[in-house]
Amino acid sequence: MKKSETLNAPRLAIVLARCWRAVGQIAEESVSEAGMCFTDFVALEVLLHKGPLTITEIQRKVGLASGSMTAAVDRLEKKGFLRRKPAGNDRRAKLLELTPKGTLTVKNVFDHHAAVLESAMKVLNNAEKAQLHALLKKLGLFAAAIKHSQKREALEVENANRNR
Repeated sequence: MKKSETLNAPRLAIVLARCWRAVGQIAEESVSEAGMCFTDFVALEVLLHKGPLTITEIQRKVGLASGSMTAAVDRLEKKGFLRRKPAGNDRRAKLLELTPKGTLTVKNVFDHHAAVLESAMKVLNNAEKAQLHALLKKLGLFAAAIKHSQKREALEVENANRNR
């Protein structure tokens, strides 16, 4: 970037998108190299790090569509990586938990995945990683708040129009 150029939001968004595309491809390839599809991996990984969850809770954490999540859970259950058990407070909901086979599998894939990502990010020192983490979190939380606020405003307008 030239000194005379200003770093505006659209330019920054393009750099962020291109960066994520490159890092995301590396992430997906690392999981594929370990013999697993990315959708299955993210479902297993969240169970590994968060413990038993419902399908809906996993969906919220990883951002998968409902159909993709259900298909992943069915595949993973058939492979013996997870099991469904009744959720104590809601008979309709099922908690998903890793089986010993699922725990071992996802740990191995995660270790490989983590090593590949560490290698891809070795251009950053620890201070830069911490700074990047803080800035991305700040930006993400602010953007989420704006989105939430816009949804609330849209609902208020919709309700006002209904009440006319």
